[in-house]
Amino acid sequence: MKELFKEIMHRTFNYIFVLNLVVSLLFACNSSTKNASEKNQPEVADLSMAQDELSRSKERGGLIYTDFCMQCHMANGMGITGTFPPLAGSNWLIEKRTESIHAVKYGQSGKIEVNGEIYDNIMVPMGLSDEEVADVMNYIMSSWGNTLDKMVTPSEVAAVKK
Repeated sequence: MKELFKEIMHRTFNYIFVLNLVVSLLFACNSSTKNASEKNQPEVADLSMAQDELSRSKERGGLIYTDFCMQCHMANGMGITGTFPPLAGSNWLIEKRTESIHAVKYGQSGKIEVNGEIYDNIMVPMGLSDEEVADVMNYIMSSWGNTLDKMVTPSEVAAVKK
């Protein structure tokens, strides 16, 4: 039984690795096409520029999510019940914005409650820059049914201290 479990876990991690690679390639192909077309666009109003900035941040954040977060929180953001909390529809992301930024920036340990479920695991710090933390936060807070009210900025991330 133990050997069967090891084999299942090995195959699962191989599947996640391949899925991670495919998603990374898709994002990379999409971003090069998008960047080429954006260069030909004229300057636009402040609101449109802010939306473009958010779009670029979310695009970069998707790549970061694929590289650093997807292995635990899954491609669909649903996590693994009892082990890795969901990011999809997460009340913790919305209600605890600063704590969420802190967790991505410095890691997380100790009990947290997400959508009524207690999680007590360790998320190691990923070594991301403030801009990378802001980008991945913008991505996860705009994905899987989450609604981003205010863009996370590198200066907001920088203000979150250990």
